Amino acid sequence: MVSAGIPVRLLNEARGHVISVELMSGDVYRGKLLDNEDSMNLQLLDVVCQSRNGQSEHLNQVYVRGSNIRFVSVPDMLKNAPMFYQKPGDKPKPPVRGPPPNKRPRH
Repeated sequence: MVSAGIPVRLLNEARGHVISVELMSGDVYRGKLLDNEDSMNLQLLDVVCQSRNGQSEHLNQVYVRGSNIRFVSVPDMLKNAPMFYQKPGDKPKPPVRGPPPNKRPRH
């Protein structure tokens, strides 16, 4: 199983907080993040939608498809989220591609 990338993990940390989402269309949705998926699909509650022509409307719930998202703005308090800090022993292991050259069988 592949671990989720930093953007998805950051959204996991942002659950329950108010975020802003700008879509490719230019519309901006601001609401409480209820749920997110690995594909960046988001479910927001108590949403204020501001269309790119300036009109605002209130929506109870919105489901945003991840491929329509331009960017997401999360609360500043998440800048100290643990995923941004590596512990000294957390270095990634190099990929294994077979035995070292001096250990290969001779033909």
